[in-house]
Amino acid sequence: MPFIPHTLEDERKMLASIGVDTIEDLFDEIPSALRAGELNQTPEGLSEMQLMRLMTERAALDRVQLSFLGAGAYEHHIPAAVWDLVSRGEFMTAYTPYQAEASQGTLQLIYEYQTMMSRLMQMDVANASVYDGASAMAEAILMAVRANKKVKSRRVLVAGDIHPRYIKACHTIVGNQGIELEILPFDPETGCLDPARLAADEAVALVVSYPNFFGGLCDVNALTDLAHAAAALVIGVVNPTAMALLQPPGSWGETGADIVVGEGQPLGIPLASGGPYLGFMCCRQSIVRQMPGRIIGRTSDLDDKEGFALTLQAREQHIRRGKATSNICTNQGLLVTAASIYLSLMGDKGLRSVAVQCHEGLQTLLAKALALPQVSQRFTGPAFHEAVIELPVKAADLLSAMLQDGIIGGYDLGEVNVSLDHCLLVNVTETKTVEDIEVWARSLAAALEDTSC
Repeated sequence: MPFIPHTLEDERKMLASIGVDTIEDLFDEIPSALRAGELNQTPEGLSEMQLMRLMTERAALDRVQLSFLGAGAYEHHIPAAVWDLVSRGEFMTAYTPYQAEASQGTLQLIYEYQTMMSRLMQMDVANASVYDGASAMAEAILMAVRANKKVKSRRVLVAGDIHPRYIKACHTIVGNQGIELEILPFDPETGCLDPARLAADEAVALVVSYPNFFGGLCDVNALTDLAHAAAALVIGVVNPTAMALLQPPGSWGETGADIVVGEGQPLGIPLASGGPYLGFMCCRQSIVRQMPGRIIGRTSDLDDKEGFALTLQAREQHIRRGKATSNICTNQGLLVTAASIYLSLMGDKGLRSVAVQCHEGLQTLLAKALALPQVSQRFTGPAFHEAVIELPVKAADLLSAMLQDGIIGGYDLGEVNVSLDHCLLVNVTETKTVEDIEVWARSLAAALEDTSC
């Protein structure tokens, strides 16, 4: 909200009207132990003029010319038509589509989004999204526990090569619900979960990533079949762009994954300091009633005219709260709109072309990097558009040196694993030209020389 009109006197009158003395009294049901207390590190408020000046000064410090940073958020080209259409009032200001008769356009768009995501993942059903990729993974774990009637252990196996922040978010969301997350170590040579070391007995689900956090491609076929043989459901965490080129989850192993989730940011959503994004979610038809969020269905009225409506509404507004699958109160509707328009514009061939360019760009970058002395590829095996290179110096020091050239050289893996502090996760998308990669390689070489001295 750009302007808050209430004065202190207005607040006093409103509080008096409802019979309380302070705003804090409205939250007296929250135990004091759970309250944040005084915000000692929060600075004093600024006037609008002061704030705009501060932000202008900070924006001027941003000297980044090229970024090869991925790690879950990716810089893709977004056709101008995407946000020109998304910014229209019909989409930008539309409220959640409770009244089907007044929301046919929004419902049709979400239905088409679900159709495209189902096709891309080769799954039966998609929902209208959840908050982001990390919370989608957590919701998938909760869904698997509800859906797997054969295993009562509430023990979920999670591949250790999944994005560390996804795993952390899942601990936060499911940790107090009696669900045990067992993190499986990745192979130190390949950076992937080794099927030969998988013991899925008495596990309700197995969560695997494709591509994984390090960019690698695990043997999802073997992992899926091993999990299913032990009566565990399979949850795939995937990059949607990669699915235009790689084997989609619906065809993993003998029968495919059971639930598929991921971050939809690559589909027409710009990098924006952490969001907002959308978490996509798909599943097989047999467990669709356990899927959280919204699902839009297509039907016909009494006059045989096509229409769209919310369906399978197992949410707390519609049934007893204890029976609800989720308390998600809205989907990321505007971001779903952007993803729908992006997918429609790109089509099958366009999205595949983007994926191919990303992969080829990574191969060009790796060739440049590995030609430098004492630089090697950390993990063996194929990769999509990210890979890990090992350096003779700490990645943090090298990145600081590269930043002087206006280049974000990659992601310092020492931030998530101290044993990988000499490793750099690099990402290439279709936005990077051969010339851009050459600039990156020259900066890397100069930084290596400077930091090695």
